Amino acid sequence: MIILRTVNDVRQFVARERGRQASVGLVPTMGALHEGHLSLVEKAVAGNDVTIVSVFVNPTQFNNPEDLATYPRKEEDDFRLLAEAGATAVFAPSVEEMYPGGPEAQPVHTFELGTAAEVMEGKYRPGHFQGVAQVVSLLFRIVEPDRAYFGEKDFQQIAVIRNMIKSEGINVEIVACPIKRAGDGLALSSRNALLTPAQRSIAPSIHAALKESVEFSRTHSIRQTHDYVVDRINAVEGLEVEYFEIVDARTLQKIDEWEESPWIVGCITVYCGKVRLIDNMAYRLPD
Repeated sequence: MIILRTVNDVRQFVARERGRQASVGLVPTMGALHEGHLSLVEKAVAGNDVTIVSVFVNPTQFNNPEDLATYPRKEEDDFRLLAEAGATAVFAPSVEEMYPGGPEAQPVHTFELGTAAEVMEGKYRPGHFQGVAQVVSLLFRIVEPDRAYFGEKDFQQIAVIRNMIKSEGINVEIVACPIKRAGDGLALSSRNALLTPAQRSIAPSIHAALKESVEFSRTHSIRQTHDYVVDRINAVEGLEVEYFEIVDARTLQKIDEWEESPWIVGCITVYCGKVRLIDNMAYRLPD
């Protein structure tokens, strides 16, 4: 596996591979890799001649400085895991390489992300999706991949990125991949490493409540299902729901009746102590 540190290194590498008609898959990550990330890498390796994985903790998508400071960083371990997973190359730039002069020195560009970016994470983390769009669009323009792979744990992010490539005219196929979970149901996340043993023992209650609520939803209203999930999770000492919204999976707008959409997803964010965990659950799927 090749380690690339600069934009020029990536562009030269991709140009060589394109010269032999290779297809290129990109897996954008912020490092601290786990089996969820590796499942994306495996899909990219299976679907492309060349797989590039970016490892970059992007400061512009953190609206909380403490969250940025505590985000886990494990570069040596990440590189080993990526080599074992079959990645062709890893792009691990510095902040200065991605944002010459610093993030604050970059030209101001407001991305057209649609209403999908204004709800849920967009509401509770102002500026987050503009930061995501900034770094992902930059990666797309540097690598120019045929396909890019994202995990459905970040369900809203995938919708926002699809809106971004449409508004920016970027030609790349977005491949959404299923959530990878631990044996007890907890959605795998780099932030799980920040949980204490006691917190890790209660965190699976999030998925348990969501899973149970699917059957509950078949005989209850959206409002009742919403309250069922929130009450179940908040009843667990150490867990506090920040938001839970049941939405149309295409628009991410809240709905009031099950009949309003054939594809309905519940998206949730829960604080486990100070660690912010996200998850989602499909309630209705299109035929």
